[in-house]
Amino acid sequence: MSENTAGDSGTRGDSSPEPDAVTAEGTADEAIVYDLAPDCTLEDIETGALYHAAVNGVVEYGIFVDVSDGVSGLVHASNLDGEYGVGDRLIVRLTDVRDNGDIAFAEASPGGYTTETVAHEPTLSRVRGLVPGDEVTVEGEVVQTKQTGGPTIFGVADASGIVSCAAFEEAGVRAYPAVELGDMVHVSGTVETRDGGLQLEVDSLKRLSGDRAEAASERFTAAIEERADPADVDPLVEWAAFESIHEDLRDLARLLRRTVLSGRPIRVRHHADGDGMCAAIPVQLALERLVRDVHEDPDAAQHLFKRLPSKAPYYEMEDVTRDLNFALEGRARHGRKLPLLLMLDNGSTEEDVPAYENLTHYDIPIAVVDHHHPDPDAVAPLLDAHVNPYLHDEDYRITTGMMCVELARLIDPSVSSELEHVPAVAGLSDRSKAEAMDGYIDLAAEAGYEQADLFDIGEALDYAAHWLRYSEGKTLVNDALNVGCDDPERHAELVEFLSDRAERDVDRQLEALDEHVEHERLASGAHLYRIDVDEYAHRFTYPAPGKTTGELHDDRVQETGDPVITIGYGPDFAVLRSDGVRLDIPTMVTELNEELPEAGVSGGGHLVVGSIKFVKGRRSAVIDALVGKMADAEIDEALSSTAVIDD
Repeated sequence: MSENTAGDSGTRGDSSPEPDAVTAEGTADEAIVYDLAPDCTLEDIETGALYHAAVNGVVEYGIFVDVSDGVSGLVHASNLDGEYGVGDRLIVRLTDVRDNGDIAFAEASPGGYTTETVAHEPTLSRVRGLVPGDEVTVEGEVVQTKQTGGPTIFGVADASGIVSCAAFEEAGVRAYPAVELGDMVHVSGTVETRDGGLQLEVDSLKRLSGDRAEAASERFTAAIEERADPADVDPLVEWAAFESIHEDLRDLARLLRRTVLSGRPIRVRHHADGDGMCAAIPVQLALERLVRDVHEDPDAAQHLFKRLPSKAPYYEMEDVTRDLNFALEGRARHGRKLPLLLMLDNGSTEEDVPAYENLTHYDIPIAVVDHHHPDPDAVAPLLDAHVNPYLHDEDYRITTGMMCVELARLIDPSVSSELEHVPAVAGLSDRSKAEAMDGYIDLAAEAGYEQADLFDIGEALDYAAHWLRYSEGKTLVNDALNVGCDDPERHAELVEFLSDRAERDVDRQLEALDEHVEHERLASGAHLYRIDVDEYAHRFTYPAPGKTTGELHDDRVQETGDPVITIGYGPDFAVLRSDGVRLDIPTMVTELNEELPEAGVSGGGHLVVGSIKFVKGRRSAVIDALVGKMADAEIDEALSSTAVIDD
């Protein structure tokens, strides 16, 4: 007998222990009589058991009875004790199910009995492995309810995958209106091929309830958790500083895999620079492969994963408003869950809090992988996961691209061979001086990349990101990074073209501003260079103010060989770089706000790399106060930070 939902006597199922001394005859004191649900079939009955029945026909040699809508049989006159008419009810014992499908019953008259209600438990098929033409029943969670001009499309997820189920009431009319996102259901129908994928043409869709729904949900959750476990892979380069971070990445990989398996979309925001691209592209590659593995719809990755760059080094209200509007429209039009937001190379600071708080009104999960100096007390209550080297007493030299390559490999280890050069590109793009850089460069060399090639790829990514602005540019960026690129020759030609253009534009920019750079020697011995990038640099072209300041800084570091600080400023912003000087920029921002509250200073970054904004009319006061703090900063030649922040 399949699982039963009982009244006073509890439940009995295939996976549960049988009650002591209970048979079709009951206990010594009473019998058990089963009341079958209307959809029960031959799978739900067994010989010798007692059933409530209704008479559906009377013939000379006995009566025909129904024990469910689909299970009927004969009680022969020799096995009847009384006389019955159509519609009368009685208790019968199942005596025989013949090979030809005929069913025989006998009337039973137990002295005392307990009724147990039996719900139909069909033979279930896994989504993964469905074959066109098969008639199947799938148990799973509803992860999409989309009304088309014809049928209603339900996305149903079990532990093995997600399949679209088409139910037709009439054109444009919602089928099964009581079924909602998150419900556990049984869907029966025929497997068909539709637009290159599999679709279940629905004959019946039943929303599970009560104990059945709870048990199905527990099975589904347990199976999803098991499948969500990340791959057992070691980091590409042995690095003690990375060990504790790797555990955080494992936890995040589990969260992301669970998100895909449960049918929730993912929206990625990443900083629009070389390191941000090196973080986002590997994760996109791994997650899109997982989506294709989970969904029977071959186009699912296009709808369930979206990557967008962020120009600012924090999550702006403009970006979150767009993302939230996109998510709500997607839910309304396509009947999907609201997405998980994944922030990469961005998202760790107090400046991100207003945008995050906007998402909390809709219970959108947020995860962050970043290497900027964090404000954990501010952001931690709003995040579902936060991976940052500063949380493990490390620093920005562990770049987000390095971390996200490992995250991608934990999600899908099959991407490993395509990503061996990416950590080196990320590190060189952000000028990381981490002890693991030599190992990453050697790994890239084994994959066929010289160090000059890696620099050129980073410059090409920066150049492409500048002109893409708010667009994903998936094919262009993938080709430049040579990840998911099917034409190595095109990759080489594209990188050469983009990096040459970038070098030309940088040289032109430095030439334009060179004679306007102000220089002074601080009491600490460090060189301080200042440039008004609004007045003396080409505007609205490459490189942007952040990149311009970084290139000027690199040039002066190479020229002097001494500790250097560079400030590139405009009407209401300043971009800061230092080498060999321990600038605690987040602390400086806090102090400036206390000393000049009317200036509205905001911003941050790494300990020695950052950008700030302020009220235009207080620029002189802010810059003067900032220079004063820099003059007092400790010289530390172990620090080097010519990382690029493209604002």
